[in-house]
Amino acid sequence: MKADLSAVKAEAVALLQSLIRFNTTNPPGNELPLARFIHEKFSGEGIESRLLAPAENRGAVVARIPGDGRARPVLLLAHMDVVGVEPDKWSCDPFAGVIRDGYVYGRGAFDDKGMLAANMMTMLLIQRGLSESKKLSRDVVFVATSDEEGGGEAGIKWLVANHPELLDAEFAINEGGRARIIAGGKRYFAIQTAEKISHLVTLTARGPAGHASIPRDENAILKLGRALERLSRYVEPLTLSDTARRFFGELARVWSDADEKAAMTAVASSDAQEQVSGAAVLSRIPMFNAVIRNTIAPTILAGGFQGNVIPAEASVVLNVRTMPNHSIDDVASRLRAAIGDADVDVAVTARSADSPPSDIDSPMFRAIESSARELDPEMAVVPYLGAGATDSAALRRIGINAYGILPFPMGREDEERMHGHDERVSIESLNFGVRVIYDSVLRVGEKAEN
Repeated sequence: MKADLSAVKAEAVALLQSLIRFNTTNPPGNELPLARFIHEKFSGEGIESRLLAPAENRGAVVARIPGDGRARPVLLLAHMDVVGVEPDKWSCDPFAGVIRDGYVYGRGAFDDKGMLAANMMTMLLIQRGLSESKKLSRDVVFVATSDEEGGGEAGIKWLVANHPELLDAEFAINEGGRARIIAGGKRYFAIQTAEKISHLVTLTARGPAGHASIPRDENAILKLGRALERLSRYVEPLTLSDTARRFFGELARVWSDADEKAAMTAVASSDAQEQVSGAAVLSRIPMFNAVIRNTIAPTILAGGFQGNVIPAEASVVLNVRTMPNHSIDDVASRLRAAIGDADVDVAVTARSADSPPSDIDSPMFRAIESSARELDPEMAVVPYLGAGATDSAALRRIGINAYGILPFPMGREDEERMHGHDERVSIESLNFGVRVIYDSVLRVGEKAEN
Protein backbone atom coordinates (compact mmCIF):
# COMPACT_ATOMS: atom_id res chain seq x y z
CA MET A 1 0.00 0.00 0.00
CA LYS A 2 3.03 2.28 0.26
CA ALA A 3 2.65 5.08 -2.29
CA ASP A 4 5.22 7.06 -4.22
CA LEU A 5 4.38 10.29 -2.46
CA SER A 6 6.69 12.41 -4.60
CA ALA A 7 4.31 11.73 -7.48
CA VAL A 8 1.35 13.26 -5.63
CA LYS A 9 3.02 16.55 -4.63
CA ALA A 10 1.40 18.44 -7.50
CA GLU A 11 -1.98 16.91 -6.70
CA ALA A 12 -1.73 18.02 -3.07
CA VAL A 13 -0.88 21.59 -4.12
CA ALA A 14 -3.77 21.72 -6.59
CA LEU A 15 -6.12 20.36 -3.95
CA LEU A 16 -5.04 23.00 -1.41
CA GLN A 17 -5.57 25.70 -4.02
CA SER A 18 -9.10 24.44 -4.61
CA LEU A 19 -9.87 24.45 -0.87
CA ILE A 20 -8.56 28.01 -0.42
CA ARG A 21 -10.78 29.26 -3.26
CA PHE A 22 -13.88 28.52 -1.20
CA ASN A 23 -14.38 31.62 0.96
CA THR A 24 -15.31 30.09 4.31
CA THR A 25 -14.64 33.15 6.45
CA ASN A 26 -16.29 32.66 9.85
CA PRO A 27 -18.58 34.40 10.50
CA PRO A 28 -20.70 33.43 8.63
CA GLY A 29 -18.70 30.35 7.60
CA ASN A 30 -20.75 29.23 4.60
CA GLU A 31 -18.82 25.96 4.58
CA LEU A 32 -21.55 23.91 2.89
CA PRO A 33 -20.28 24.43 -0.71
CA LEU A 34 -16.80 23.28 0.36
CA ALA A 35 -18.31 20.31 2.21
CA ARG A 36 -20.11 19.33 -1.01
CA PHE A 37 -16.85 19.57 -2.94
CA ILE A 38 -15.11 17.23 -0.48
CA HIS A 39 -18.04 14.82 -0.41
CA GLU A 40 -18.14 14.63 -4.21
CA LYS A 41 -14.37 14.20 -4.44
CA PHE A 42 -14.45 11.21 -2.10
CA SER A 43 -17.56 9.68 -3.65
CA GLY A 44 -15.93 9.92 -7.07
CA GLU A 45 -12.97 7.90 -5.74
CA GLY A 46 -15.22 5.22 -4.27
CA ILE A 47 -14.81 6.35 -0.66
CA GLU A 48 -17.88 6.05 1.53
CA SER A 49 -18.82 9.64 2.41
CA ARG A 50 -21.65 11.31 4.30
CA LEU A 51 -22.59 14.98 3.93
CA LEU A 52 -24.25 16.60 6.94
CA ALA A 53 -25.72 20.06 7.50
CA PRO A 54 -25.45 21.19 11.14
CA ALA A 55 -27.13 24.53 10.35
CA GLU A 56 -28.09 26.66 7.36
CA ASN A 57 -25.13 26.93 4.96
CA ARG A 58 -22.91 25.00 7.41
CA GLY A 59 -21.55 21.57 6.51
CA ALA A 60 -19.73 18.53 7.81
CA VAL A 61 -18.23 15.57 5.97
CA VAL A 62 -17.62 12.17 7.52
CA ALA A 63 -15.90 9.69 5.21
CA ARG A 64 -14.68 6.18 5.97
CA ILE A 65 -12.31 3.60 4.51
CA PRO A 66 -13.07 0.25 6.21
CA GLY A 67 -10.30 -1.77 7.82
CA ASP A 68 -10.48 -5.43 8.72
CA GLY A 69 -11.91 -4.71 12.18
CA ARG A 70 -9.02 -5.96 14.30
CA ALA A 71 -8.60 -2.56 15.96
CA ARG A 72 -10.72 0.53 16.60
CA PRO A 73 -10.65 3.34 14.02
CA VAL A 74 -8.21 6.20 13.60
CA LEU A 75 -9.80 9.58 12.83
CA LEU A 76 -8.40 12.44 10.72
CA LEU A 77 -9.94 15.79 11.69
CA ALA A 78 -9.66 19.27 10.18
CA HIS A 79 -11.92 22.30 9.99
CA MET A 80 -13.12 24.11 6.86
CA ASP A 81 -13.75 27.61 8.23
CA VAL A 82 -11.14 30.36 8.36
CA VAL A 83 -10.74 33.70 10.12
CA GLY A 84 -11.38 37.00 8.37
CA VAL A 85 -8.95 38.98 6.25
CA GLU A 86 -8.01 42.59 5.54
CA PRO A 87 -7.59 42.20 1.75
CA ASP A 88 -5.85 45.54 1.27
CA LYS A 89 -3.01 44.36 3.52
CA TRP A 90 -2.33 41.21 1.48
CA SER A 91 0.06 41.12 -1.47
CA CYS A 92 -2.36 38.85 -3.37
CA ASP A 93 -6.00 37.76 -3.37
CA PRO A 94 -6.46 35.85 -0.06
CA PHE A 95 -8.86 33.41 -1.73
CA ALA A 96 -7.04 32.74 -5.01
CA GLY A 97 -4.54 30.09 -3.87
CA VAL A 98 -1.66 31.94 -5.51
CA ILE A 99 1.63 30.07 -5.98
CA ARG A 100 4.71 32.26 -5.62
CA ASP A 101 8.35 31.54 -4.73
CA GLY A 102 7.60 27.95 -3.76
CA TYR A 103 4.66 28.85 -1.48
CA VAL A 104 0.89 28.51 -1.67
CA TYR A 105 -0.65 31.76 -0.42
CA GLY A 106 -4.17 32.11 0.93
CA ARG A 107 -6.33 32.36 4.01
CA GLY A 108 -6.30 28.92 5.57
CA ALA A 109 -3.15 27.74 3.80
CA PHE A 110 -1.77 27.03 7.26
CA ASP A 111 -4.90 27.13 9.46
CA ASP A 112 -6.50 24.77 8.64
CA LYS A 113 -6.93 24.02 4.94
CA GLY A 114 -3.36 22.81 4.67
CA MET A 115 -4.22 20.12 7.21
CA LEU A 116 -7.52 19.50 5.42
CA ALA A 117 -5.66 18.94 2.14
CA ALA A 118 -3.12 16.62 3.78
CA ASN A 119 -5.89 14.57 5.40
CA MET A 120 -7.76 14.34 2.09
CA MET A 121 -4.61 13.21 0.26
CA THR A 122 -4.06 10.55 2.91
CA MET A 123 -7.55 9.19 2.33
CA LEU A 124 -7.09 9.21 -1.45
CA LEU A 125 -3.74 7.44 -1.25
CA ILE A 126 -5.08 4.76 1.08
CA GLN A 127 -8.13 4.19 -1.10
CA ARG A 128 -6.00 3.88 -4.24
CA GLY A 129 -3.71 1.43 -2.44
CA LEU A 130 -6.58 -0.94 -1.73
CA SER A 131 -6.20 -2.25 -5.28
CA GLU A 132 -3.21 -4.16 -3.90
CA SER A 133 -5.73 -6.28 -1.90
CA LYS A 134 -4.43 -5.07 1.44
CA LYS A 135 -6.38 -3.60 4.32
CA LEU A 136 -5.46 -1.78 7.48
CA SER A 137 -6.51 -3.25 10.79
CA ARG A 138 -8.50 -0.07 11.51
CA ASP A 139 -11.14 1.94 9.74
CA VAL A 140 -9.76 5.32 8.71
CA VAL A 141 -12.36 8.03 9.37
CA PHE A 142 -12.09 11.49 7.84
CA VAL A 143 -14.00 14.37 9.46
CA ALA A 144 -14.23 17.95 8.15
CA THR A 145 -16.05 20.39 10.43
CA SER A 146 -17.45 23.89 10.33
CA ASP A 147 -17.27 26.65 12.93
CA GLU A 148 -14.01 25.76 14.69
CA GLU A 149 -12.99 29.41 14.67
CA GLY A 150 -16.38 30.33 16.18
CA GLY A 151 -16.36 27.82 19.03
CA GLY A 152 -17.72 24.70 17.35
CA GLU A 153 -21.45 24.97 18.07
CA ALA A 154 -22.15 24.27 14.38
CA GLY A 155 -19.13 21.99 14.13
CA ILE A 156 -17.51 19.43 16.41
CA LYS A 157 -19.89 20.12 19.29
CA TRP A 158 -22.86 19.47 16.99
CA LEU A 159 -21.32 16.21 15.78
CA VAL A 160 -20.61 15.02 19.33
CA ALA A 161 -24.17 15.83 20.41
CA ASN A 162 -25.97 14.47 17.34
CA HIS A 163 -23.74 11.83 15.73
CA PRO A 164 -21.31 10.45 18.31
CA GLU A 165 -21.43 7.06 16.56
CA LEU A 166 -19.67 8.59 13.54
CA LEU A 167 -16.77 9.70 15.75
CA ASP A 168 -16.09 6.34 17.39
CA ALA A 169 -12.30 5.98 17.28
CA GLU A 170 -9.37 5.03 19.44
CA PHE A 171 -7.06 7.73 18.07
CA ALA A 172 -7.38 11.02 16.22
CA ILE A 173 -5.01 13.34 14.39
CA ASN A 174 -5.95 17.03 14.33
CA GLU A 175 -4.31 20.45 14.21
CA GLY A 176 -2.70 21.91 17.33
CA GLY A 177 1.00 21.09 17.32
CA ARG A 178 3.78 22.62 15.28
CA ALA A 179 6.82 21.78 13.17
CA ARG A 180 9.31 24.59 13.75
CA ILE A 181 12.59 25.52 12.14
CA ILE A 182 14.67 27.31 14.77
CA ALA A 183 18.12 28.91 15.09
CA GLY A 184 20.86 27.19 13.14
CA GLY A 185 18.33 25.40 10.92
CA LYS A 186 17.52 22.88 13.64
CA ARG A 187 13.98 21.52 13.77
CA TYR A 188 11.45 20.17 16.20
CA PHE A 189 8.08 18.51 15.75
CA ALA A 190 5.62 19.14 18.59
CA ILE A 191 2.71 16.73 19.02
CA GLN A 192 -0.07 18.29 21.07
CA THR A 193 -1.23 15.74 23.65
CA ALA A 194 -3.19 18.14 25.85
CA GLU A 195 -4.49 21.68 25.78
CA LYS A 196 -5.32 24.34 28.31
CA ILE A 197 -8.91 25.23 29.05
CA SER A 198 -10.22 28.75 28.44
CA HIS A 199 -12.37 30.58 31.01
CA LEU A 200 -13.46 34.16 31.61
CA VAL A 201 -13.13 35.85 35.00
CA THR A 202 -14.54 39.34 35.52
CA LEU A 203 -13.15 41.81 38.05
CA THR A 204 -15.69 44.47 39.05
CA ALA A 205 -14.65 47.41 41.23
CA ARG A 206 -17.36 49.47 42.92
CA GLY A 207 -17.36 52.89 44.52
CA PRO A 208 -19.54 55.96 45.02
CA ALA A 209 -20.83 57.64 41.87
CA GLY A 210 -20.80 61.40 41.62
CA HIS A 211 -19.82 64.57 39.82
CA ALA A 212 -16.34 64.46 38.31
CA SER A 213 -15.62 67.95 39.67
CA ILE A 214 -15.20 66.42 43.13
CA PRO A 215 -12.70 63.51 42.79
CA ARG A 216 -12.75 60.66 45.31
CA ASP A 217 -10.07 58.18 46.25
CA GLU A 218 -12.78 55.50 46.27
CA ASN A 219 -13.34 56.03 42.53
CA ALA A 220 -14.21 52.64 41.05
CA ILE A 221 -11.85 53.14 38.12
CA LEU A 222 -8.94 53.87 40.46
CA LYS A 223 -9.79 50.80 42.53
CA LEU A 224 -9.80 48.70 39.38
CA GLY A 225 -6.47 50.24 38.33
CA ARG A 226 -4.92 49.31 41.66
CA ALA A 227 -6.28 45.79 41.33
CA LEU A 228 -4.79 45.47 37.85
CA GLU A 229 -1.44 46.75 39.09
CA ARG A 230 -1.40 44.01 41.74
CA LEU A 231 -2.49 41.51 39.11
CA SER A 232 0.42 42.56 36.86
CA ARG A 233 2.80 41.27 39.54
CA TYR A 234 0.93 38.03 40.20
CA VAL A 235 1.84 34.71 38.56
CA GLU A 236 0.19 31.34 39.03
CA PRO A 237 2.22 28.55 40.67
CA LEU A 238 4.60 26.44 38.59
CA THR A 239 2.96 23.27 37.23
CA LEU A 240 5.25 20.76 35.53
CA SER A 241 3.30 17.96 33.90
CA ASP A 242 4.95 14.87 32.42
CA THR A 243 4.21 16.37 29.01
CA ALA A 244 6.01 19.63 29.87
CA ARG A 245 9.06 17.85 31.26
CA ARG A 246 9.38 15.64 28.18
CA PHE A 247 8.77 18.65 25.93
CA PHE A 248 11.67 20.59 27.42
CA GLY A 249 13.92 17.55 27.78
CA GLU A 250 13.68 16.69 24.08
CA LEU A 251 13.72 20.31 22.94
CA ALA A 252 17.00 20.91 24.77
CA ARG A 253 18.62 18.50 22.33
CA VAL A 254 18.23 20.94 19.42
CA TRP A 255 18.04 24.32 21.20
CA SER A 256 20.85 26.76 20.45
CA ASP A 257 20.74 29.35 23.26
CA ALA A 258 23.01 27.97 25.98
CA ASP A 259 21.18 29.49 28.97
CA GLU A 260 17.76 28.42 27.73
CA LYS A 261 19.08 24.96 26.84
CA ALA A 262 20.40 24.54 30.39
CA ALA A 263 17.08 25.75 31.80
CA MET A 264 15.19 23.19 29.71
CA THR A 265 17.44 20.41 30.97
CA ALA A 266 16.89 21.58 34.56
CA VAL A 267 13.10 21.66 34.16
CA ALA A 268 13.16 18.13 32.72
CA SER A 269 15.17 16.83 35.68
CA SER A 270 13.77 15.19 38.80
CA ASP A 271 15.39 17.75 41.11
CA ALA A 272 12.72 20.16 42.42
CA GLN A 273 15.21 22.95 43.09
CA GLU A 274 16.66 22.63 39.58
CA GLN A 275 13.16 22.70 38.13
CA VAL A 276 12.32 25.97 39.88
CA SER A 277 15.61 27.52 38.76
CA GLY A 278 15.10 26.44 35.15
CA ALA A 279 11.48 27.57 35.13
CA ALA A 280 12.55 31.06 36.22
CA VAL A 281 14.55 31.39 32.99
CA LEU A 282 11.90 29.84 30.71
CA SER A 283 9.14 31.98 32.22
CA ARG A 284 10.65 35.01 30.47
CA ILE A 285 9.63 33.48 27.12
CA PRO A 286 5.83 33.88 26.78
CA MET A 287 5.30 30.67 24.79
CA PHE A 288 7.23 28.59 27.31
CA ASN A 289 5.66 30.33 30.31
CA ALA A 290 2.24 29.29 28.98
CA VAL A 291 3.08 25.57 29.17
CA ILE A 292 4.27 25.57 32.80
CA ARG A 293 1.45 27.38 34.59
CA ASN A 294 -2.08 28.71 34.39
CA THR A 295 -2.09 32.09 32.65
CA ILE A 296 -4.15 35.26 33.04
CA ALA A 297 -4.61 37.93 30.37
CA PRO A 298 -6.85 41.05 30.63
CA THR A 299 -8.87 41.36 27.41
CA ILE A 300 -11.85 43.73 27.84
CA LEU A 301 -11.96 46.94 29.91
CA ALA A 302 -15.22 48.75 30.67
CA GLY A 303 -16.25 51.65 32.88
CA GLY A 304 -18.02 54.98 32.76
CA PHE A 305 -20.59 56.47 30.41
CA GLN A 306 -20.07 60.25 30.48
CA GLY A 307 -17.04 62.51 30.71
CA ASN A 308 -18.17 64.44 33.79
CA VAL A 309 -19.62 61.55 35.80
CA ILE A 310 -17.69 59.28 38.17
CA PRO A 311 -19.11 55.78 37.53
CA ALA A 312 -20.32 53.48 40.30
CA GLU A 313 -18.39 50.56 38.87
CA ALA A 314 -15.67 49.56 36.42
CA SER A 315 -14.74 46.11 35.21
CA VAL A 316 -12.18 44.08 33.31
CA VAL A 317 -12.55 40.65 31.71
CA LEU A 318 -9.67 38.24 32.18
CA ASN A 319 -9.05 35.29 29.91
CA VAL A 320 -7.75 32.54 32.18
CA ARG A 321 -6.24 29.40 30.68
CA THR A 322 -6.00 26.51 33.13
CA MET A 323 -3.90 23.38 32.90
CA PRO A 324 -5.77 20.05 32.58
CA ASN A 325 -7.33 18.99 35.89
CA HIS A 326 -6.94 22.48 37.42
CA SER A 327 -9.93 24.25 38.95
CA ILE A 328 -10.87 27.71 37.68
CA ASP A 329 -12.53 28.35 41.04
CA ASP A 330 -9.21 27.78 42.79
CA VAL A 331 -7.58 30.29 40.43
CA ALA A 332 -10.34 32.83 41.22
CA SER A 333 -9.69 32.35 44.95
CA ARG A 334 -5.99 33.05 44.48
CA LEU A 335 -6.82 36.17 42.46
CA ARG A 336 -9.03 37.48 45.28
CA ALA A 337 -6.17 36.99 47.72
CA ALA A 338 -3.65 38.68 45.40
CA ILE A 339 -5.91 41.69 44.84
CA GLY A 340 -6.84 41.96 48.51
CA ASP A 341 -9.71 44.44 48.12
CA ALA A 342 -13.24 43.62 49.26
CA ASP A 343 -14.57 46.31 46.92
CA VAL A 344 -13.30 44.39 43.89
CA ASP A 345 -15.51 41.42 43.05
CA VAL A 346 -13.88 38.42 41.33
CA ALA A 347 -16.39 36.23 39.50
CA VAL A 348 -16.05 33.33 37.07
CA THR A 349 -18.36 34.49 34.27
CA ALA A 350 -17.70 31.79 31.66
CA ARG A 351 -16.19 28.38 32.18
CA SER A 352 -15.28 25.51 29.85
CA ALA A 353 -15.28 21.81 30.58
CA ASP A 354 -11.98 20.18 31.41
CA SER A 355 -10.33 17.94 28.83
CA PRO A 356 -8.05 15.06 29.84
CA PRO A 357 -4.61 14.66 28.26
CA SER A 358 -3.93 12.02 25.63
CA ASP A 359 -1.51 9.16 26.25
CA ILE A 360 2.04 10.28 25.39
CA ASP A 361 3.19 6.67 24.98
CA SER A 362 0.40 5.30 22.80
CA PRO A 363 0.86 3.50 19.44
CA MET A 364 -0.48 6.64 17.72
CA PHE A 365 2.05 8.94 19.35
CA ARG A 366 4.85 6.51 18.48
CA ALA A 367 3.59 6.22 14.90
CA ILE A 368 3.67 10.00 14.40
CA GLU A 369 7.07 10.20 16.08
CA SER A 370 8.55 7.45 13.89
CA SER A 371 7.09 8.93 10.71
CA ALA A 372 8.51 12.39 11.39
CA ARG A 373 11.94 11.02 12.30
CA GLU A 374 12.06 8.78 9.24
CA LEU A 375 11.59 11.85 7.05
CA ASP A 376 13.98 14.00 9.12
CA PRO A 377 16.29 11.99 11.43
CA GLU A 378 17.69 15.17 13.01
CA MET A 379 14.27 16.48 14.03
CA ALA A 380 13.42 16.42 17.74
CA VAL A 381 9.91 15.07 18.36
CA VAL A 382 8.26 16.33 21.54
CA PRO A 383 4.88 16.06 23.30
CA TYR A 384 3.27 19.45 23.67
CA LEU A 385 0.69 21.17 25.85
CA GLY A 386 -1.25 23.58 23.64
CA ALA A 387 -2.09 27.00 25.07
CA GLY A 388 -4.82 27.57 22.48
CA ALA A 389 -8.11 25.75 21.95
CA THR A 390 -8.81 23.17 19.24
CA ASP A 391 -11.51 20.64 18.41
CA SER A 392 -9.32 17.96 20.02
CA ALA A 393 -10.67 18.90 23.46
CA ALA A 394 -14.14 17.72 22.43
CA LEU A 395 -12.71 14.41 21.21
CA ARG A 396 -10.71 13.85 24.38
CA ARG A 397 -13.86 14.40 26.44
CA ILE A 398 -15.51 11.42 24.72
CA GLY A 399 -12.55 9.13 25.28
CA ILE A 400 -10.52 9.56 22.08
CA ASN A 401 -6.76 9.95 22.33
CA ALA A 402 -6.33 13.00 20.07
CA TYR A 403 -2.97 14.25 18.84
CA GLY A 404 -2.52 17.75 17.48
CA ILE A 405 -0.01 18.37 14.72
CA LEU A 406 0.56 21.07 12.12
CA PRO A 407 3.09 19.06 10.17
CA PHE A 408 4.44 21.79 7.91
CA PRO A 409 8.01 22.73 8.92
CA MET A 410 8.35 26.51 8.97
CA GLY A 411 10.17 29.31 10.70
CA ARG A 412 8.70 31.72 13.20
CA GLU A 413 8.02 34.38 10.58
CA ASP A 414 5.76 32.10 8.55
CA GLU A 415 4.04 30.70 11.66
CA GLU A 416 3.15 34.23 12.75
CA ARG A 417 1.25 34.74 9.48
CA MET A 418 -1.47 32.43 10.82
CA HIS A 419 -4.53 34.67 11.36
CA GLY A 420 -2.41 37.47 9.88
CA HIS A 421 -1.57 38.80 6.42
CA ASP A 422 -0.13 36.78 3.52
CA GLU A 423 -0.71 33.42 5.23
CA ARG A 424 1.20 30.78 3.31
CA VAL A 425 2.65 27.27 3.38
CA SER A 426 5.64 26.11 1.37
CA ILE A 427 5.08 23.38 -1.19
CA GLU A 428 7.86 21.29 0.36
CA SER A 429 6.32 21.65 3.82
CA LEU A 430 2.92 20.63 2.48
CA ASN A 431 4.48 17.51 0.97
CA PHE A 432 6.19 16.75 4.29
CA GLY A 433 2.82 17.02 6.06
CA VAL A 434 1.09 14.65 3.64
CA ARG A 435 3.85 12.10 4.12
CA VAL A 436 3.79 12.34 7.93
CA ILE A 437 0.03 11.84 8.16
CA TYR A 438 -0.09 9.07 5.55
CA ASP A 439 2.84 7.17 7.06
CA SER A 440 1.46 7.57 10.59
CA VAL A 441 -1.89 6.07 9.60
CA LEU A 442 -0.18 3.14 7.90
CA ARG A 443 1.99 2.52 10.94
CA VAL A 444 -0.81 2.60 13.48
CA GLY A 445 -3.05 0.60 11.13
CA GLU A 446 -0.82 -2.49 11.18
CA LYS A 447 -1.22 -3.59 7.56
CA ALA A 448 -2.57 -7.09 7.16
CA GLU A 449 -2.90 -9.32 4.10
CA ASN A 450 -6.47 -10.38 3.25
